[in-house]
Amino acid sequence: MMTFSIRRFFRIGLVIAALAAPMAGSAQPSSAADSARAGHRNWLSRAARWVLRRSDSTIVVPLDTIAGDTIAITVPTIAPLGDLAIPLRFDSRRDSIAWARTRTLSESDTGFRVIVSLFEHRLRVLDGRDTLRDVPVATAMGTDFKYAGQRWSFDTPRGVRRVREKETEPVWTPPDWHYAEVAAANDLRLAPMGRVSGKLTNGGKLAVQDSIVGLIRPDGQFAELPVDEEIVFDSTLFIPPLGTKNRRIEGELGHFALDLGDGYMLHGTPHKDSIGKSATHGCVRLRDEDIQWLYDFVPVGTRVYIY
Repeated sequence: MMTFSIRRFFRIGLVIAALAAPMAGSAQPSSAADSARAGHRNWLSRAARWVLRRSDSTIVVPLDTIAGDTIAITVPTIAPLGDLAIPLRFDSRRDSIAWARTRTLSESDTGFRVIVSLFEHRLRVLDGRDTLRDVPVATAMGTDFKYAGQRWSFDTPRGVRRVREKETEPVWTPPDWHYAEVAAANDLRLAPMGRVSGKLTNGGKLAVQDSIVGLIRPDGQFAELPVDEEIVFDSTLFIPPLGTKNRRIEGELGHFALDLGDGYMLHGTPHKDSIGKSATHGCVRLRDEDIQWLYDFVPVGTRVYIY
C-alpha cells in the first residue's frame, strides 16, 4: 500500500488547490468558462478521492470536501514527523482525535513518562527529551468477536493512564471472552456457572467447595476438578465463578505486570512470537527483560501515554 509523508501530502494538496483555482485572463465566454471550471472541478474531485484512497492509511486524512474552486483539507494539529510516513488507520474521527491529542500531550510533557505507540508497536520511556528505553511490544488486535449472543471488542484504548500498582508473578483472571473463544474453537455451548449447576446427564452436579469447582456425584460425594483445565460437560463449556481457583491462570502474564486500571496492563508473556504485532485482547505485552526493567525503574503513579 502506498503511503505519503506529511510534507509530500501537503505538497500534493497545494498542487490540487492551485489547479482548482480559476484561470486568470480566460477568453472564454462566462457560461463556457463556468462550464469548463465545473468540468475541471469534477475531474479534481475524482483526483482528490484517488489521493485519499491511496493515502487513507496515513496521518493526513481525510480530504473533506470540494468547496467552490478550492479543496478543503482537514489535518490534525500535531508535532511534525519529518518525512517518515507512519502507516495509520483510524476506526473513526474520534479515534484519530484521541491519537493526535494523546501524542501532543506526550510530547509536551517534560517529566518522566511511558509512551506506547500502537501503530508502531513500540514502548518508550522518556525523561524530559532523553529516551531511556525503546522496545517492541505486542498491542491489541483491533477486532470484534461475537459468540453466544455476546460481543467483545479487542482494542487498547488511546489516552493517558497512570501506573496504579506493580506485581510480581501476576495471576490472570480470564474474562468471559476467554471461555467464549475456547467454546467457539471447539464448537461448544457456553454457560456461566453459579455456586451449584443444574443436573448433568451423568446424574451429577457442578458445585463450588473451598473455592474449587467440583462434581457432586449421584452418591453425594464431591470430587474436585483440575484447576488447570476447562470445565466441559454435555458439550457445554462452563464458566467458573469469579474467585474460584478454576478462574485463575498462572504464567500467562509473565513474571511482572504494571496495572493501568480497567483491566489493562503492561505485562510479560510466554507468547514471545507475538511481540511487535497486533496480537493481544487489549493489554500491552513485553519481552521478559523489558517488563522487568519497567518493574524496576518505573514508579507507581508514572503517566502512560497510549496513542
